[in-house]
Amino acid sequence: MILKASQRGGGQDLAAHLMRLDDNEHVLIHELRGFASDNLKGAFKESEAISRGTNCSQYLFSLSLNPPAGKSVTVETFEGAIGQVEDQLGLNGQPRAIVFHEKEGRRHAHCVWSRIDADTMTAKQLSFFKNKLQSVSRELYLENGWKLPNGLKSPSERDPTNFTLAEWQQAKRHGIDPRWLKQAAQEAWQRSDSSKAFTNAMRSNGLFLAKGDRRGFVALDHNGEVYALSRLLGIKNKEVNARLGKSESLLSVDETRQVIANRMTPAIRGHINEAREKYKSEASKLAKYKSDLTALHRQSRSQLEDRQREEWNAENLERAARLPRGLRGLWHRLTGRYQKIRQANEDEASRTRLRHSDERQKLVDKQLGQRSVLQARITKLRNQQAHKLRSLRKDVSRFLFHSQISPALGRNRGQTLGLRLKR
Repeated sequence: MILKASQRGGGQDLAAHLMRLDDNEHVLIHELRGFASDNLKGAFKESEAISRGTNCSQYLFSLSLNPPAGKSVTVETFEGAIGQVEDQLGLNGQPRAIVFHEKEGRRHAHCVWSRIDADTMTAKQLSFFKNKLQSVSRELYLENGWKLPNGLKSPSERDPTNFTLAEWQQAKRHGIDPRWLKQAAQEAWQRSDSSKAFTNAMRSNGLFLAKGDRRGFVALDHNGEVYALSRLLGIKNKEVNARLGKSESLLSVDETRQVIANRMTPAIRGHINEAREKYKSEASKLAKYKSDLTALHRQSRSQLEDRQREEWNAENLERAARLPRGLRGLWHRLTGRYQKIRQANEDEASRTRLRHSDERQKLVDKQLGQRSVLQARITKLRNQQAHKLRSLRKDVSRFLFHSQISPALGRNRGQTLGLRLKR
């Protein structure tokens, strides 16, 4: 499974993030080890309080564990992976919290350790933890017989269209797939050998170059949204400047927005809005199905939890009744029969725990399967929308080109006065 981690502070923000039910369909606190509190906020508050006796500001180590799509992964497998990480990073025995999340038909886990050793009042050193996590990740893929991702086979085979959370959120706000944005920009860069060729290649995908305030070259889409060019290309500003020269020859961001807004006719805007409204209508139906299914799944899990709790309590009472008391209990202790009954009770309790764990795993797997069917419909709709918007973006680009916008997006600034891009 893919392992990503970071050293951090801000325990209360992290606790709130991990417990978000608006972003996750199911949230389960699986374990709180080494804390007095029985909730995440209280647990991380303890770690923060202890860290104040040290100079460590990043007193937590947060790890996410993401198994391959479509694979059923047991709780024991997650726990085993977390144990391997502990061994590699020297976090054995440190207070930790394990939280399970489910969304979009997939289950993943988060584990957060306190870095502060309460005995020595020092923070655990986690040197080269990214390299160590990559090694553990590779071993997990091999141990479980999963297909190894290209990025774990060789760093040179990593997906160049990977994006940061900020980039994903920026594109998501405007209904654009960030992977497509990066792919389009990188393909334009690869097939261009000059500034003019690159400008034309970008424009063919509805992306327009402009002069940024602080970032040198930036790219704008037909909505006027700004993207740092070096981030889209995945290279340094120095490489961009070496090929494209100085950005001063381009219009500013505001000027570019005004020119695009001036050239965007109501008909073109209507096509774009129509595509988005159609998508919203279909997406809202699927969102309703998802909400209803999530509520049903939560109810089923709650009912299973209540039944297992009642069963456990009833069996505990039955096991306690088997242990003799008084003189009879003393005689059983002397003859060794008491220990045999106690051992039998512990074995029975262990079997019950395993049976309950198996029941929970089967229910989770069944529900994930049901959720995956719905997610396939949601993904198909998203892909159709992305394809439609890509096609419209190219149509917009062709229209703007035939409207006599120059490679610098025109310099007839008199036409743009008083016009703003409608959002």
